[in-house]
Amino acid sequence: MPSAEDRFAISEVLNRMAYYYDEGHLDDLATCFADEAIMSMQIAGGDIVGPFEGRDNIMELYRGAKSTQTDVRRHDITNIMFDTSGDILGVTSYLTLFATEHAETKLLTTGVYRDQVALIDGKWKITRRHIDLDSAY
Repeated sequence: MPSAEDRFAISEVLNRMAYYYDEGHLDDLATCFADEAIMSMQIAGGDIVGPFEGRDNIMELYRGAKSTQTDVRRHDITNIMFDTSGDILGVTSYLTLFATEHAETKLLTTGVYRDQVALIDGKWKITRRHIDLDSAY
């Protein structure tokens, strides 16, 4: 199991990723992914979307989503849990996604992030991310 210090640092990465996306700091968000990261998602039990291979392809997805957004998003990351299986450090966390537009805030979706992380050049980074969303948004 990771040390308390590592758990805090990894949790910080997850929280920063949410903040960076919400605030439009996409270059900072990109630094949270390993160069060869892989990401996929599934919405409401539908077909798997992806995988998107490599940080550049993942960020193309994030940049495209952000460019079409007209509301203010808040990604709330909670229930962060750690799991080690062999040499892989897994992190599971809950997502609650809110949006505010025209002074009205609503719940967009909830879901689960299933991440794998690694310490790369002294920094924790996402090497694999799968997002299970409970509903489309």
